Amino acid sequence: MHDKQTYGNSYDNTGFQHDDSKPPPYIPQQDVYTNLPNYVITPQFVGSHPAAGPGTPYYTEQSRKKCTLKFTFAIVAFVIAVLIAIGVLVWYYVFFRCFLGRPCRVGGRCLNRAQWCDGVRDCPDGEDERRCFRLLGIDSILGSYESDRSTWMPVCADGWDDNYGREACAMMGFNRQDFVSYSRVSAGSLGSNGYLKLEPGSNPDSGLRSRLTHSETCSAGVVALTCIECGQSLAAPNTRIVGGTEAVNGAWPWQVSLQISGQHVCGGSIIRSSWILSAAHCFGRNSDPARWRVHSGDVSLFRMNFESGSRVSKIISHEGYNSGTNDNDIALLKLTTPLTFTDTRKPVCLPNDGINISPGHRAWISGWGSLRQSGPSPNILNQAQVTIYSRETCNAPAVLNGGVTRNMLCAGELQGGVDTCQGDSGGPLVVKEGNSWWLAGDTSWGIGCALRNKPGVYGNVTYFMDWIAEQLLNE
Repeated sequence: MHDKQTYGNSYDNTGFQHDDSKPPPYIPQQDVYTNLPNYVITPQFVGSHPAAGPGTPYYTEQSRKKCTLKFTFAIVAFVIAVLIAIGVLVWYYVFFRCFLGRPCRVGGRCLNRAQWCDGVRDCPDGEDERRCFRLLGIDSILGSYESDRSTWMPVCADGWDDNYGREACAMMGFNRQDFVSYSRVSAGSLGSNGYLKLEPGSNPDSGLRSRLTHSETCSAGVVALTCIECGQSLAAPNTRIVGGTEAVNGAWPWQVSLQISGQHVCGGSIIRSSWILSAAHCFGRNSDPARWRVHSGDVSLFRMNFESGSRVSKIISHEGYNSGTNDNDIALLKLTTPLTFTDTRKPVCLPNDGINISPGHRAWISGWGSLRQSGPSPNILNQAQVTIYSRETCNAPAVLNGGVTRNMLCAGELQGGVDTCQGDSGGPLVVKEGNSWWLAGDTSWGIGCALRNKPGVYGNVTYFMDWIAEQLLNE
């Protein structure tokens, strides 16, 4: 990790709030703004008017002509600027973004909105038919994007079975073999815009999304999916622990140690049997997968190091990671051999839309990082409870002074005493909602360790869910 400011040693640690209105099938584009010049017309005074007395300024015919010319020039310049702005916008929407549509990232073909998630593969790599499903809320209700109405709708359970559930999970990047079950639950307010219902005679092999049609009613409840058994802890603490204490086996079964040559470097979280989520800054100068080993299944580094650990076949750091600002500080590691899940080795749940990670929420951090700034590192995994703060609170001049960008979360205790530290980078920030633990952030950066008004900063996993899904679906 590298220093962020000169408050002593700082560590990297990185989060945001996802824009729920942005449908995943569409790629966010940056708006184009054209700055129009400001023109100030200054009147010219020459001589004095005899009737007004000496020294009183007045306009001459020459000055009037100059003013008229300047005014005319200002109008012409304004009109030209407006025409240029219109031309830029026309080019942007017609040639770059497509008019009222979106282009395929591969090949550049322009698709209208109705072609996204319509069950027909129009982009060369099938981009338009990926990420058309997602899970909603703590019940993991299956939602699908309805392009005609530009909104997400719950899927009705009429005619549904486990085969459809397995296919839907695979379309969200889960392994089919990890599929657990589907259930029927009430849609609640999610059904206010209607439902998507299977057409009669559908089968899972016939293109699931193309077999879903809009319906105003649903008599059988909506589909809730368990695509993977995640977020289950045998021994997670239920009370606040000031400053952190040692964890017991099974408390945080998704926590891993990322090591080079037998030395702990960073933390990470199991999200799939073959995938670990960590921080991009851990791999800046150590990006060769062959150098890394992933150790899991125990709170003791000493015991885990008796085993060789899991080999890494690929490291995917976010392409937008910025080491200067710590933006987009997230990475995925793919393991050469899938992990075998046990009571002490399990995945954490990636956050569904609607999971509460709002300011004021309580969360837990864990890791093998230093117990204090420049202090010793423990052999046993440590844990502590923290508070999630708003970005406005964290960006106050006396706190982190604007360093928390829109893709970051900050959490800790403003009075100090509880924090992540060196060696915790990439490790989990988790919240409990319902009966499951959800991965809210990955440890990114901070100023010192556990200092007053210096909470830690984490990458907000919710913000990166589209990016994560894209990487998993591409493998």
